[in-house]
Amino acid sequence: MSKAAEGPENGNDRTHSGFVALIGATNAGKSTLLNRLVGAKVSIVTHKVQTTRALVRGIAIHRNAQIVFVDTPGIFRPRRRLDRAMVTTAWGGARDADIIAVIIDAERGIKGDSEAILEGLAGVRQPKVLILNKIDRVKRESLLALADEANKRATFERTFMISALTGSGCDDLLDHLAGSLPEGPWYYPEDQISDLPMRQLAAEITREKLYLRLHQELPYSTHVETEKWEERKNGSVRIEQVIYVERESQKKIVLGRKGAAIRAIGQAAREDLAQILEQPVHLFLFVKVRENWSDDPERYREMGLEFPH
Repeated sequence: MSKAAEGPENGNDRTHSGFVALIGATNAGKSTLLNRLVGAKVSIVTHKVQTTRALVRGIAIHRNAQIVFVDTPGIFRPRRRLDRAMVTTAWGGARDADIIAVIIDAERGIKGDSEAILEGLAGVRQPKVLILNKIDRVKRESLLALADEANKRATFERTFMISALTGSGCDDLLDHLAGSLPEGPWYYPEDQISDLPMRQLAAEITREKLYLRLHQELPYSTHVETEKWEERKNGSVRIEQVIYVERESQKKIVLGRKGAAIRAIGQAAREDLAQILEQPVHLFLFVKVRENWSDDPERYREMGLEFPH
C-alpha cells in the first residue's frame, strides 16, 4: 500500500501513521468502538454475534497521527467453513498491524473465547494494549481484578478502561495510540474515514438492518450484494441489492407478512445510506435463494475472506 497523503502542512509537525488491529471475542464491542474512534459509521453493529466478517478499516486523525483501525471479525471457536475463514482473517489482521488492541467485555470477563485469545497472543510479537469495555456496567473492584488477571496472562503496554457506547476513556486511548505509532506520512487523504468501497459498505448497512429487524429468526450466514449503483443527473443515487439466503423458508422470513419486513429493512438502510452519502437514495432490495452459498469460493472473495479448503 503506498503512502499517498502527507498529513498536516505545518513544517514543524512530524506526522505519524500506522495500523491498529482491534481483536476480541464476538460482541466485545469492537465495531461500536471503531465507529466511536473514527467519529462515523464504518462498521455494522448488531446484537447478533459474528456480524463483522472481513477486515473493516476505519481511519481516525488524532493530533498529528493517522490511525488506521482494523476491525477484525470476532474470534471464536469455529464450527463451519465460514467460521474458519473469519477466525483466520482475524488473526491475520492482528499480525499485520503495528499495534494490537485486545478488547474484553468487562461484564463477561475472561472466559471462553476471551481466554483463548489471551493464550493466542503468546506468539504475537507486536506491542499490545488491553481495553476493558463496558466499564459502566461493572464495579471498580471487579475491573481492577479483571485488569490484573488479564495482565498476568499476556504482556500489555497499557490498560485502558472505556465505554465505547458513551465514549468514556476513548480520548486517553487515542492519545496513547497516536503517540505510539511510527513517524511517517499518512496512508490516506485527510477526509477519508474508511477504505471499504461504497458498494460494499452499502451492502453491510443493509445486512445490519436485516439482523436488527429479524435477529433471532435469521441465520448469520445471510449475505447481501450490491448489484447496481447508478448516479443520477438529479443528484440522487439508485442502488439495487440482492439478499441471498440458503432456503426458501428464510426468504419468507426476510420478506415478512405482505412484504412488511423487507419494506422496513429497506427504509432503515435507505435512511442510513442517505446520511452517509449526503444525497437522496433510491434503494431496491431483492431476495434470492442460493443454496449452500457459504461453500462458494466466489462469495468469500467478495467478502475479502480466504476460502478455507
